[in-house]
Amino acid sequence: MPPIRILIVDDSSVIRKILGEGLAADPGLEVVGTAGTGSIALSKIPQVNPDLVTLDIEMPGMNGLETLAAIRKTYPKLPVIMFSTLTERGAAITLDALALGASDYVTKPSNTGSLDVTLNQIRAQLIPKVKALCASRLSRLSAPATPLRRVTPVGDAPRVEVLAIGTSTGGPNALAELLPAIPGDFPVPIVIVQHMPPVFTRLLASRLNDRSALTVQEGSPGQSLKAGEAWIAPGDFHMTLESQGTSVRLSTNQDPPENSCRPAVDPLFRSVAKVFGCHALAVILTGMGADGVNGCQHIREKGGQVYVQDEASSVVWGMPGSVAAAGLANGVYPINAMAHEIVRRVVTKRGAAFPSLLTSNVQS
Repeated sequence: MPPIRILIVDDSSVIRKILGEGLAADPGLEVVGTAGTGSIALSKIPQVNPDLVTLDIEMPGMNGLETLAAIRKTYPKLPVIMFSTLTERGAAITLDALALGASDYVTKPSNTGSLDVTLNQIRAQLIPKVKALCASRLSRLSAPATPLRRVTPVGDAPRVEVLAIGTSTGGPNALAELLPAIPGDFPVPIVIVQHMPPVFTRLLASRLNDRSALTVQEGSPGQSLKAGEAWIAPGDFHMTLESQGTSVRLSTNQDPPENSCRPAVDPLFRSVAKVFGCHALAVILTGMGADGVNGCQHIREKGGQVYVQDEASSVVWGMPGSVAAAGLANGVYPINAMAHEIVRRVVTKRGAAFPSLLTSNVQS
């Protein structure tokens, strides 16, 4: 199999050199060109025909967002990974880039004090994402579409009392499509893990809150779950649920990462299974890796249900594909149908109490 061809775009010659050396050390990757400005990058793409572009956000002249927008006009499917900083501004611009069509992002290490440490951190973040995005693109080009599996709620289905969502690569855009399609009078609470660092999760929650009828916020310890509200696990913390008397509250911890992630989906889903049992509905959206499989297993063992996003609409079908391959998915749906299917399941045994949900979302 030929190596993955990469074009590096960054105004810093030091960063270009670090990235080039780090990527070239992997035999499955080939750096086919570098560019110090957005305009040079646009001229090089047809010359070197890359499989993926790494793109700096802060560049003089044509910045990363402008360059990304230009790339998307001519190359709508070319994977692009943004480089950002772990700052408020860096997080905000990264979310803008994802909304414009960036495939994923990598945060630049800061204050490592060592070139080798910086190189190793970048390689550890970047190389798996490069391989996952390019493998996913090739899979979609060569494989038939994943068949839709629909589960029609039946009269004796357990009533859903919580919706738990897990996602990673491509998740911000998937959530931006899913959550605004759920009505504000949604009768159960929503808990979410999106693989993201600190600051990023708070800004993501704020943006989703602005665009949704639901109340969306970053989770913090002690918050009580309420219907029509959604909580996103804070960066660098696992989020779990705990029963306290008649209420269910959020808890956070910094236990070791699971599946190389903190927050991770599995700890949340295991706690959802423990607290809600058969009354849980779990959803796994686009993302690389296999985080969520263990948690979905717990939910299914307790009698709950699991839906996953289909391959065609996923940026990377790692997480949902792993759950489907394990035989844990009750339904496989494209992202543009997921809200409909969620509401359709949740209104089981609630139709009379929530007529707006029935009329606006579940009529076939």
